[in-house]
Amino acid sequence: QVRLVESGGGLVQAGGSLRLSCAASGRTFSRYPMAWFRQAPGKEREFVAALSVSGGNTRYSDSVKGRFTISRDNAKNTVYLQMNSLKPEDTAVYSCAADSTIATLTAVYDEDYEYDSWGQGTQVTVSS
Repeated sequence: QVRLVESGGGLVQAGGSLRLSCAASGRTFSRYPMAWFRQAPGKEREFVAALSVSGGNTRYSDSVKGRFTISRDNAKNTVYLQMNSLKPEDTAVYSCAADSTIATLTAVYDEDYEYDSWGQGTQVTVSS
């Protein structure tokens, strides 16, 4: 497993932007498929975005497609989630996840059980 620490959450007005960061420990970060999930109060955790080891493959939930972008900087052991055109329904705790098991360069996963390492989460609140 790998240690993950998120940052960048906060309060923003509808239509605004935020960039979340997830810093990972370890020297093999570049081998991990990564993802962002979110959980709103009273709701189950849901998939937001995923990124392959190569960085060339991505997947997004329909609710964020076209507004959010996931990316990674392997030199900094960090994965990002750029969130634009935020809506009140995007309010949630956002957590990053890593699959530290063996993975192909192009694999992307949108199920939480595929990931074995999780951060503590960062709160994003979008006001109307």
